[in-house]
Amino acid sequence: MFVLAAAIKAGYDIERLYQLTKIDRWFLNKMANIVRYQRHLETHFGPKDLTQELLCEGKQLGFSDKQIAFCVKSTELAIRDMREEFGVVPFVKQIDTVAAEWPATTNYLYLTYNAAEHDLEFPGEYIMVLG
Repeated sequence: MFVLAAAIKAGYDIERLYQLTKIDRWFLNKMANIVRYQRHLETHFGPKDLTQELLCEGKQLGFSDKQIAFCVKSTELAIRDMREEFGVVPFVKQIDTVAAEWPATTNYLYLTYNAAEHDLEFPGEYIMVLG
């Protein structure tokens, strides 16, 4: 994985990497997107230059606050505070574990930045804690 990222940074194209590794081009393109975003942050932005869109893109690509902070020479706490100020927070989604054959009583829940709303309702007397 790290060798692939280094190769992409060094300018290897997806077709060349496919010929060398036989890793599906779809996965190689996904990795190239991540490497491009990281390089973009490292070369064009400081902590004060980050926008809501840049932070959202990073979170959707799977970057942690710590990774974004490293790219822009900031701290994890500063990036988390900025992200929360911009309203870039994850949404709770669920997967029906019984494929709708009957009402599911136990659902698989996960957090994602690639959504626009929660799949569940959170009544006022409960607090959702994100770590």
